[in-house]
Amino acid sequence: MTVDTSAMHTSLFDPAVDRTPWVPPLDQILKTAREELDEHAGANIHDRDAMLRAAVGLEMRLRQLVAALDKEAGR
Repeated sequence: MTVDTSAMHTSLFDPAVDRTPWVPPLDQILKTAREELDEHAGANIHDRDAMLRAAVGLEMRLRQLVAALDKEAGR
């Protein structure tokens, strides 16, 4: 017997809800992204919780970085 988990699915990011009106300056978010990378560089790939924290943290920084690059480019 399999369990249908599609009804329990919640997206990690919903642009209608999760978009922030403020975009950090590129130099600031680049510094923060580097710090996030350093923080998770030594994470144990066999530790599910560590991988989840790394994935979420890095996903958030990547979204901020892309938003800052778009803003700087006038997109």
